[in-house]
Amino acid sequence: MPYALIARYHVIPGNAALVEATLREMAERIRADEPACLAYQVNVDPDDENMICLYEVYATAEDVTAHRETQHFKDLIEGVIAPVLQRRERELYRQVIS
Repeated sequence: MPYALIARYHVIPGNAALVEATLREMAERIRADEPACLAYQVNVDPDDENMICLYEVYATAEDVTAHRETQHFKDLIEGVIAPVLQRRERELYRQVIS
């Protein structure tokens, strides 16, 4: 059963371009290395470039866990993006209708 992950990034002002560029690189790595990721979408608030919302869908809950354990997650999300966030929020849902 698929699982949807919603992540909200509250970016420290002045870092939105860095975060967006890093998420573009992340998307490429996910497409290449994570076949269980069924969707990876990055959205920016049209009124606030420092508010970024990610919508991700994985084949199983285990795939969500595996995603967080990849080297590209550690390097790009934890290494580059996390230090320039005021905060981040995560919500995980079991997908029942698609």
